[in-house]
Amino acid sequence: MNPPVSSNKNILGLCGWVLLCFAAASLGALCPPDEWYAALRKPSWNPPGWIFGPVWSALYTMMAVAAWLVWKRGGFAAQRRPLGVFLAQLALNALWTPLFFGLHWPGVAFAEILLLGLAIAWTITLFWQVQRAAAYLLMPYLAWVSFAAVLNGTLWRLNS
Repeated sequence: MNPPVSSNKNILGLCGWVLLCFAAASLGALCPPDEWYAALRKPSWNPPGWIFGPVWSALYTMMAVAAWLVWKRGGFAAQRRPLGVFLAQLALNALWTPLFFGLHWPGVAFAEILLLGLAIAWTITLFWQVQRAAAYLLMPYLAWVSFAAVLNGTLWRLNS
């Protein structure tokens, strides 16, 4: 068993994970939905735009807490692999918005979101081995990204 991290480091660690996750989220602000997206044909089950902010805020918060719970089990030294995979999926998460909304590449964004879903599933598997609560916190994220992948694929098909 890895030694626990001190309580001061715990608070700073949680703040660091929250800042990191929301920094990745903030990259999306550089490529907001534009006229291109507004003109796309969308399925009837496309969510309204107002839902994305609250959902993603909750998901990024849960992601940060999940990473922090794993990090508390010995820091990066002890949790290099699960936290490394977490960081890789976070990078994929940050990449999707510029691909879809910025470059208007729905096909590439669809392939990328499929990779993101696999990376999240891998992260959940690794987190499960360290801290089950952390794995549970990522499950709504995987569900939302899976829904987003289906939506992304549908938008690509409808507008190709």
